[in-house]
Amino acid sequence: MTDTPDTVTDWCPVLLAERKAAARQAALAARAAVDPAGAAERLRDTVMNSGLLPPRAATIAGFWPMATEIDIRPLMQALEAAGHALALPVTPKRGNPLRFRAWRFGAPLAAGPFGTRQPPAEAAEVVPDALLVPLLAFDRAGRRLGYGAGYYDRTLATLPNAARIGVAFAAQEMAEVPAGPEDVPLPTIATDRGLVRASIGQAGGAAG
Repeated sequence: MTDTPDTVTDWCPVLLAERKAAARQAALAARAAVDPAGAAERLRDTVMNSGLLPPRAATIAGFWPMATEIDIRPLMQALEAAGHALALPVTPKRGNPLRFRAWRFGAPLAAGPFGTRQPPAEAAEVVPDALLVPLLAFDRAGRRLGYGAGYYDRTLATLPNAARIGVAFAAQEMAEVPAGPEDVPLPTIATDRGLVRASIGQAGGAAG
C-alpha cells in the first residue's frame, strides 16, 4: 500500500484518523492566531450579499460560537432582520445527527455539551432549510475539517435538500484537508474575505 492521499482517504482509516488529528492541531493553532477584529461584520456582509440564501421566511440554522470560532451572531441578527426564522443545533448522544430547535434573539439559551449553548427543551423542533456550518479548516475542494465527532457529516447526510454554507476565517484554509468517504463536502465557504466556491467532484468529501 502506497501512502498517497487517495490511498489514505479510501483504504486506510487508521492513517486517515492520524492525519485528521494532526490537521486539527494545526488548524486550532492557526485559528487561535487570527485577529478577529471586524471579521464578524465582514462575514455578515459576505453572506447577506452572496445570493445563496433561501427565500425570506425560510429557517436558517446557525450555531452559538465557541472559543475562537468566527462570531456569526451579527450574521444571524441580519438574517432575522431580513425575515428569516432562526434555529440552533441541539447536540445529541455521540453517533446521532444534530437536531434543531427554533430560536430568536432575546430568547433563553441552555447549556449544552462541550460548552455549547442551545435552545431549551420547550423550544419547538424544526427542520432547517439552510445551515451555517462551523469548521476548523477547509480546502478548495469543499472538504471540511470538524472537531472529530462527525455530528455535521451525519446531519448533512440527513438533509440533502438543505442549503449549506461553511463559515470560517479565511486563514482557516488548508491546501488539502484529509477526508474519507463518509465526509460530506460543502459547496461554498463564506469567510471574512469573501466566498470560496468549492470544486466538489475533483476530490473527496469534507472531513467532519
